[in-house]
Amino acid sequence: MILSRENRNLIKHSTNKNEFLDLIDSLISKILEGDKKSLSKAISIAENDSGNTNLLLKKIFPHTGNAYRIGITGPPGAGKSSLTNCLAKLMTEKGLKIGIIAVDPTSPFTGGALLGDRVRMNEIGMLKNVFIRSMATRGSLGGLSNSVGDACEILDASGKDFIFIETVGVGQSELDIAKTADSTIVVLVPESGDAIQAMKAGLMEIADIFVLNKSDREGADGIAATIKNIIHLKPPSVDKWIIKVLKTVASQNSGIEKLLEEILMHKTHLIDSGFINVKRKNIYKNKILDLVNNNLQYNFWDNKRMNTLEESLEMINARQKDPYTFAEEMMKYK
Repeated sequence: MILSRENRNLIKHSTNKNEFLDLIDSLISKILEGDKKSLSKAISIAENDSGNTNLLLKKIFPHTGNAYRIGITGPPGAGKSSLTNCLAKLMTEKGLKIGIIAVDPTSPFTGGALLGDRVRMNEIGMLKNVFIRSMATRGSLGGLSNSVGDACEILDASGKDFIFIETVGVGQSELDIAKTADSTIVVLVPESGDAIQAMKAGLMEIADIFVLNKSDREGADGIAATIKNIIHLKPPSVDKWIIKVLKTVASQNSGIEKLLEEILMHKTHLIDSGFINVKRKNIYKNKILDLVNNNLQYNFWDNKRMNTLEESLEMINARQKDPYTFAEEMMKYK
């Protein structure tokens, strides 16, 4: 099914729930078959938050729970896209179906993704079993778009075996990747200061696998040893997983097989230990908290309360009223 412009507008603006549900049912049937155009349309509905987005996601949800999510994060320029490209190509050669969400900075002019996914991953973009989507951060402080989790659910329902979430690489605010992925890969390069920066950013706390990319450069062995020493100083993880530091050169496709083996070993470890269920429950706990908080904020700040806030700012700024008392009054305001 290819939706006409009229039907796409109906999905976006429809007030007739029955009409919308009929269109969504047709769309979902194509998604379950892995149709790329339908996947793209569904992710656009989720990303644009048309008001009917929840209807789509509610009907998609029973078909999810099979895909394994891999987060790839690290400083800009570490080669995250190249690694993702190499891994996806290797996995498709093994018969696996791959989804890739590349989270890019937001364009200040259009609100869209500033970097193009296929510019960086054009080698795999046309493969039958690979679906790539760029998503803009759109001001999200965590470096992940608020719709990334929804896009993962849609890709999951389409039959993808693995979903890569490659983040924008903005430092400390990358930590929410661990709230979305089953396995988190932190990518560093041998340049001076990367290991220390990783510690400062808190990336040491979220990594399940460390990758030292561009390891053919000078100083790679020293940085790898430093990271290993830092790992040994950490207390053991609750699930007893032993974090390894792997060296790769993505531009030469070197070390990719070993990295894939480590990813699959971590997946097996989580399943065998039962911690995959702990991770998944935490993912949905955070999702529900976000949904409730967003709904409360949206419903709380109606026009009347916003006008009261604007009218009170002068008094607050002049120290005639404090923001704490005002907030307490707003909670009682009807």
